[in-house]
Amino acid sequence: MTDGAPGAPAPAELTPGIFSTSGLPAARRVELWESHNAAALIGLSVRAPDSLDAAELNVQLPRARLARVTGSAHSVERTSGLIRRCPADSVVVFLTLRGQARFTADGVALDRGAGGALAWETDRPFARTFVAGLEELVVTVPWAELAARSEASRLAGPMITSFGAPPAAGPARPGGPDQYARALARMAGRATRAERPLRPDEPTVLDLVAAIVAGPRGGGGAARRAAARSYIEERLTDPGLGAAEIAAAVCISERQLSRLFAVDAGSVPRHILGRRLQLAHSILSAPGAPAVAEVAARCGFTSAAYFSHVFRQHFGHRASDLRHEIIGR
Repeated sequence: MTDGAPGAPAPAELTPGIFSTSGLPAARRVELWESHNAAALIGLSVRAPDSLDAAELNVQLPRARLARVTGSAHSVERTSGLIRRCPADSVVVFLTLRGQARFTADGVALDRGAGGALAWETDRPFARTFVAGLEELVVTVPWAELAARSEASRLAGPMITSFGAPPAAGPARPGGPDQYARALARMAGRATRAERPLRPDEPTVLDLVAAIVAGPRGGGGAARRAAARSYIEERLTDPGLGAAEIAAAVCISERQLSRLFAVDAGSVPRHILGRRLQLAHSILSAPGAPAVAEVAARCGFTSAAYFSHVFRQHFGHRASDLRHEIIGR
C-alpha cells in the first residue's frame, strides 16, 4: 500500500459545463455556438450548411481547458482578425474520436480520422472542416505553462501524431509522442464523460501537452514526468504500485523520479494516493456505487479503514456519507 499524506486537495466534485444547440432557434445556433466557444474554449468563426446540431462538455482547470465536442457537418476558422480580437497564446490539441477532420494552415491541408491527434498554436490562423460531423476531445494549454515545464519551442508546422492503434508499419515508439497522445486522450476522455467524470490531474495534462508539442527528443523533464504519471494512471488499482516500479518503467532512477515530482511540490506516494482518492470519489459519486470496502479495494487500497481515514482527511467528509447521499437522491 502506498503511504503519504494527500496534501492540499483539489475540489472533489467535477461537473463539466454542458452547452448544446438543441432546442435553440435554428437562426441563432451558429451565433450562440460561437459565443460559447469563445468563452469556454477558443474563439472560432463557424459555418454550417444546415441548422447546426452541436454539443460541448467543458472542464475548466486553473491553467488548462478540456472539452468533448460533438456536432453535425460544419466548418470553423480562426482568422487573423479573430485572433486580434480574441488572443489566446495557447497550444490546442485536437483528438479525433469520430469522423474525418480536415485541418488547413499555412497552405497545408491535413486529414485526420478517428485516433488522429493534431497540435497547433491558437494564435496562428487555421481552418477545420467536418464534412460528416465529428466527435473529438480538445485540450488547450497556455504557451507560458509549456515554456515553464519543458523545452518546447514554437511549432514550425502542425504536430501530427496518433492516439489510436499502432501504425501498420510497426509499434509506436517507446517514449514517443504516440504514448503521450494516448494518455492525454484517456485523461481528457474520463474528465469529459457524461457519467462519473474523473477529475484530471492538471500537472499531468500540462506535461502531456508539452511532450506532444516538443516531440520525442525535446520534452526533457516534462516528457519523463508525463510518462511516469501516465504509468501511474494505468495502474492505480494495483496495490503494489510504488516508486521503484514506476522508475524502472520509464528508465530512470528513483532519485530522478523524486526530483521530477518535486517540480510540483509533491512526491510520488502523495501523487498516487491523491489520484486513488479522486478515482474513489468518482465511483462513490455515481448511483449504484458499491460498498465502501469494495471501492477501496477497486482503487488499490489494501485496508478499508485506512481508505476511510484518508478519504475523510482529504475531502472533509466520510466516504460512507457520500455514498448514502447519492443513494438517497
